Amino acid sequence: MRPTLATLVQHSALKLGVLAGEDRLDAEVRWAHASELADPAPWLDGGELLLVTGVKLPVHDEAEMRAYVARLVTAGVVGLGFGVGVNHPRVPPALLAAVRDAGLPLLEVPRRTPFMAISKAVSAAIAAEQYRAVTAGFAAQRELTSAALSAGGQDALVERLATQVGGWAALYDLTGAVTAAAPGWAGRRAAKLAAEVRRLADRPAPAAVVCATAPEDDRVELQTVGSGSAPRAVLAIGTSAAPGTAERYAVQSAVAVLTLLTERSSAYRAADARLGGAVLRMLLSGEPDHARAVAGQLFGGLLDAPLRLLVAAPGADAKALEALTTTVESAAARAGESVLTAAGGDGLGIVAADGGAVVAACLAYAREEPRSRAEGLALGMSAPTGPASADAAYQRARQAALVARKRGRTLVEHDDVGTGSVVALLADDAVRAFADGMLRALREHDEHGRGDLVVSLRAWLARHGQWDAAAADLGVHRHTLRYRMRRVEEILDRSLDDPDVRMELWLALKATATPDRPA
Repeated sequence: MRPTLATLVQHSALKLGVLAGEDRLDAEVRWAHASELADPAPWLDGGELLLVTGVKLPVHDEAEMRAYVARLVTAGVVGLGFGVGVNHPRVPPALLAAVRDAGLPLLEVPRRTPFMAISKAVSAAIAAEQYRAVTAGFAAQRELTSAALSAGGQDALVERLATQVGGWAALYDLTGAVTAAAPGWAGRRAAKLAAEVRRLADRPAPAAVVCATAPEDDRVELQTVGSGSAPRAVLAIGTSAAPGTAERYAVQSAVAVLTLLTERSSAYRAADARLGGAVLRMLLSGEPDHARAVAGQLFGGLLDAPLRLLVAAPGADAKALEALTTTVESAAARAGESVLTAAGGDGLGIVAADGGAVVAACLAYAREEPRSRAEGLALGMSAPTGPASADAAYQRARQAALVARKRGRTLVEHDDVGTGSVVALLADDAVRAFADGMLRALREHDEHGRGDLVVSLRAWLARHGQWDAAAADLGVHRHTLRYRMRRVEEILDRSLDDPDVRMELWLALKATATPDRPA
């Protein structure tokens, strides 16, 4: 810590005496400055021990002395040193009374102690403190590096950092999940800052913030970790007060070491992703034995358990797919699970253990409806399967993803594809174009000729070809309806006796239905 008035008084070579403010000698001294100005405040920074001899001060004027001392207190002066035996044999009573009333410490400086000696003592103490902080910083860096390279890895580093800052520390992934925390009780406290972490992670790196809503009245700093413009993780430091210089060195050392670890881990993850993509492509090509051979021990455990295949349909925002990938990888890392992911023209493919943390994370992500829908995310999930059937399961998951897109849902399991109405599946531009083409001739006839052929066709199909019921719905004679249906066959050059034709016409009417053109 910086030198204090007490350490200067205790300095045997200075021989300083205390005349006022005995209860405030713990004030830190940022500098010792000599000035005989009546108002030195404009040239002060705060935290100074001001040294004077009173040569230009109206030291016998009580009002002037009170005003002088008030200016010093306002400027942040922590103490006044008065040199006796130079211009005044002792501290003038008016000045002594003013400092006592203001509570400002007053040190008596004997004639044989030059002001320069006091300045040097303060400077030496500050330099020693800085040297101690730098030395402690280097020691902290060595300890943190040693901890990071130990079997404990990031967990050991975070534990050592918490000890060095005298508080708690936590490491988060970009989803806001806590990946390491120390001491043990800090995990629950750190989890309360997940939203703050996600907001910071969205900012360009490097970035730092002091949390405005820190839990348990802690002072919590968040710092991004990573060397690029996008962070790799977020580090939190919780302390009771602002960290000192040595603690700052420790935090910055921790950020540097964690950056190296995360960048190295990122390279490993990229290699794992390429290998995982190759394994996934083999599975989807119907080559489970080759996939197992290539995966080896890295993904072998995954291929021995029941699997779920998930597919994010094309069309989702790129950031949404990246966020989903981060969520999946973070969940797998926390649970110690293996996962395969591969992005391509068909969207994002995921292979995960059935009932595991990855599947749960995908379901939780999909439940965040407002965010997921805004990002255009549509997920499909297969039923539990094995490696030998992974290719078929992928196709079923892909179909489910397309159904999710059609139905405006975020996630659909393949078992649910058969539920609901098939009409929702017709919401496709290609289907509408086909339907419009199929019905165009009938609509043009209705616009330029006589007879409501489209309306009559819809009523006849709705009544399953029952002439009397359909004619009653339309309010026309059944012979009129028969004539209209013959005209439909003539215009379309297709027979309404063919069930496929009836089905296609009915679906075309459904696909082109609008509020002013009901199905």
